[in-house]
Amino acid sequence: MDLELTAGDVAFRDEVRAFLSAHLTPELRAAGAALTSVFCDPRHSLPWQRILHAKGWAAPSWPREYGGPGWSEVQRAIFAAECARAGAPSLAPMGLKMVGPVIMGYGTPEQKAYYLPRILSGEDYWCQGYSEPGSGSDLASLQLRAVSDGDHYVLDGSKIWTTHAQHANRMFCLVRTSTSGKPQQGITFLLLEMDTPGISVKPIITLAGEHEVNQVFFDSVRVPKSGRIGEENQGWTVAKYLLEFERGGGSAPGLQVGLQRARRIAAAAHDDDPAHRRRLAEAEIAVTAIDISERRVLSALAGGKNPGPASSMLKINGTEAMQRVDELSIAGLGAYAWADQPEAREPGANAEAVGPSEGLVAMPRYLNNRAASIYGGSNEIQRDIIARLVLGL
Repeated sequence: MDLELTAGDVAFRDEVRAFLSAHLTPELRAAGAALTSVFCDPRHSLPWQRILHAKGWAAPSWPREYGGPGWSEVQRAIFAAECARAGAPSLAPMGLKMVGPVIMGYGTPEQKAYYLPRILSGEDYWCQGYSEPGSGSDLASLQLRAVSDGDHYVLDGSKIWTTHAQHANRMFCLVRTSTSGKPQQGITFLLLEMDTPGISVKPIITLAGEHEVNQVFFDSVRVPKSGRIGEENQGWTVAKYLLEFERGGGSAPGLQVGLQRARRIAAAAHDDDPAHRRRLAEAEIAVTAIDISERRVLSALAGGKNPGPASSMLKINGTEAMQRVDELSIAGLGAYAWADQPEAREPGANAEAVGPSEGLVAMPRYLNNRAASIYGGSNEIQRDIIARLVLGL
């Protein structure tokens, strides 16, 4: 793996930088600076997605045949790094990075033709219906029933921790269509519309005071079978494929920006504590190792293959490094790490603003990212996957 940029790579990097400089407005940069998780409010992420879509850059990992730019692994890494450094707001991952690749891999030609352009344009905004009360990392125990009724399934039950369900017009959902055999054998993967009668969304306000997640209830909800991805009772295979994309890679640029933030905080506080400097150095080593690992995995994935168990390794290292970097920012801010003014985190109408003070977002970011080592399958589960699939234990 050659980590040196070629002349063509440098030219591409300069093109990306020029584009970001020309199109990232102060308001969009402020929205990026106010992020406390990977999810940006669609008031800001969707306008940015439309700008990228007009350029053909909304889905860096998508192949050209489905509307992506057809970039190399190096180009994708350059683009992610430059967006992170420029402070661009993140795009919603549920469509572009999760259900989009699943539709490419398992969808019918009709489903691909209908859904993929709408994902690219942002016309469809997706949420994920996986976890349920009592079914988190043990996802195979889910109980949301889907009873066959002619050309429809009738859904009864609930989903929980459903990120941005209050904004989404569509959901990709795991449902139980059979109770015979192993639990994994009775699960089906469905696409559904959130305005279907019988669906209700109830907010869950986090410890950070934010409304990002929800519980979604299904009361005799009729979903057309045309929304099924793959065969009935074969949704577990589809779900595992999606989780590999949810878990794997792409965290290094954000970690590098977070580490730079922690260093700025320490410098502003005139923090000369040797122990804190040592922790910053250790975090930098970890982030550098993650960067190299992600590049190695990307290099090995030429041809559009899914990442497999490598996604578990990247998920563990990336989320735990993220939490370590958050802790360094909190430690550097000390008593100024928490300001109970959620409205101050809004980018607001001031177009000249370039972002909120770190004291307003550091603690919400820390609290939100405590869940990073749990969602997408807890890191303990990821270690089990590595032990089984890589080490053969």
